[in-house]
Amino acid sequence: RTLSAEMDSQNSELVKQQVQAELANAYAQEFFTTVREKCFAKCITKPGPSLSSGEATCVSRCTDRYVDATRMISGVVLQAYSSGQGGV
Repeated sequence: RTLSAEMDSQNSELVKQQVQAELANAYAQEFFTTVREKCFAKCITKPGPSLSSGEATCVSRCTDRYVDATRMISGVVLQAYSSGQGGV
């Protein structure tokens, strides 16, 4: 390989990593926005300066459910992708 081809390959890999990082960041922001909105709507009945213990418990459980569901879905998608079924 020539030096130019090797540099192009490195640049391509760097761009790929940057795009993946940006996508991961965007996904994380969307996930937390969704969780915040859904859990707030479900758990906070009377907004105030602090959460009641019931509200805090509800928010914690709601968030845990979203995290668990996301893990499960991600696992299924990754498994399908790695087994060659990219179009889940």
